[in-house]
Amino acid sequence: MKAIFSTMFAMVALVFSLQAQPPGGGDPEAMRARMKERVKPMLLDKTKVTDAEADKILDINFEFQMKTRPIRMDQSLSDDEKKAKMKEAQDARDKALKAIPLTDEKVKAVNDFYEEMRKQMQQQRGGGGQ
Repeated sequence: MKAIFSTMFAMVALVFSLQAQPPGGGDPEAMRARMKERVKPMLLDKTKVTDAEADKILDINFEFQMKTRPIRMDQSLSDDEKKAKMKEAQDARDKALKAIPLTDEKVKAVNDFYEEMRKQMQQQRGGGGQ
């Protein structure tokens, strides 16, 4: 039970620390380092990827987050335009994950891991968010 609470706390802290940074503000390398410190142990545990694979996955996902945040925040885009741009970014992320190389099973495990993190963060925020 303590491990679950610690994991949840780490994920909450990660998301809030990343969201606390204004767009284009903060030090991206410091943000990347904090993300690796907080998320890597959970990623290794949940997905059974290697240490080297986890580092590459975290780098790819960080770049994905940096590319998609402006899309989500762009109020000049319609929902359909945002969905199309997000799909394009997700496809590029999946292609990069496969190039690590990761098997389809590991790519699915990684995507499931991040989806679970997203769901848990939405629950922490009271069900809101995208």
